[in-house]
Amino acid sequence: MLQPTDRSTSRTAFDVRRRRWLGWMAGGGLALAGLAAVPEARVFAQQVQDFIEGPPMPDIAPRQLSPHVWMIYAKDGFPNQENQGMMANIVFVVTSKGVVVLDSGASLQIGQMAIRMIGRVTPLPVVAVFNSHYHGDHWLGNHAFVEAYGQDLPIYALAHTREQIAGHEGNLWRSLMERWTNQATLGTRVVAPNQTVTHGQTLTFGDVTLRMHHYGRAHTPSDLCVQVVQDGVTYVGDIAMENRIANIDDGSYPGTFKYYEALQQAAGGQLWVPGHGHARKDLLDTYGSFLSGIWEACVQAVRDGVPLEGAKALVLKEPRVAARAATMDGFDSNIGKYTSLAYLEAEKEAF
Repeated sequence: MLQPTDRSTSRTAFDVRRRRWLGWMAGGGLALAGLAAVPEARVFAQQVQDFIEGPPMPDIAPRQLSPHVWMIYAKDGFPNQENQGMMANIVFVVTSKGVVVLDSGASLQIGQMAIRMIGRVTPLPVVAVFNSHYHGDHWLGNHAFVEAYGQDLPIYALAHTREQIAGHEGNLWRSLMERWTNQATLGTRVVAPNQTVTHGQTLTFGDVTLRMHHYGRAHTPSDLCVQVVQDGVTYVGDIAMENRIANIDDGSYPGTFKYYEALQQAAGGQLWVPGHGHARKDLLDTYGSFLSGIWEACVQAVRDGVPLEGAKALVLKEPRVAARAATMDGFDSNIGKYTSLAYLEAEKEAF
């Protein structure tokens, strides 16, 4: 199995080295083209690569969720220099054929860390990657996996997700992640999925069967949930979160509720594994209850002719919402926005 290069450079040292390198380049450094055949030049090129890549991601030990499923847990939070963009879980499934990764993380460096952690669990190679949707904290790590296992490594996603990553969303998310983390993710390149899956499709990897689920617009128009059939575990990406409000700018409140109903009917009782937060068997129920509190208050406000500001007050008083106010990450900074989104969608539904 290929192993990533160990770039054990501190953040401070990295910043100093990068400033020196950029200054050297501005002063007219040697052109590298044409020197590739010289052994010393190849060593120098590798040193240049080290200069322009962000620092390595510290190791996070994986946790076993079931006989085949492991998770590298990410603390909730917005991507910043301190967490280096590590704010979405990386889930992997160890099969007799090899390892299947469910979301690859937010950068080359995070993907490299995930590869190191997979190596602690099994010597088997990674044989496939799945991307749940097109938000970059879940797929920018694809770069590390093709770097380690080859350009032909299968990376699966729904068709719309493939299109978005290969198009505008890909470079947008790469740039945003660099900015948010003060360039800690520098060196990451966009690697789009190269395989398309569809709802209801099953793929077998040795002793494990994975079933694909998609029931319309929820968090985005193309949220893929992957069921590990033998373990009764389903990775749900960002359609549900344990203790934060999911970005629903591209999604739908009623679409999310319909998705939950259809997914639970199709898969039955599962350990639901989110892209953010801890796995829970009641995840869809608890998070669905919270979202329902926002949605139903806004629907009632629209019916009663209550303006948006009044709807916000109703949402904050709603018991299912108020119960989470003190403990939910980012509640105060996000509840206004997501109430507004619910109100606008409720208006659209009403007319």
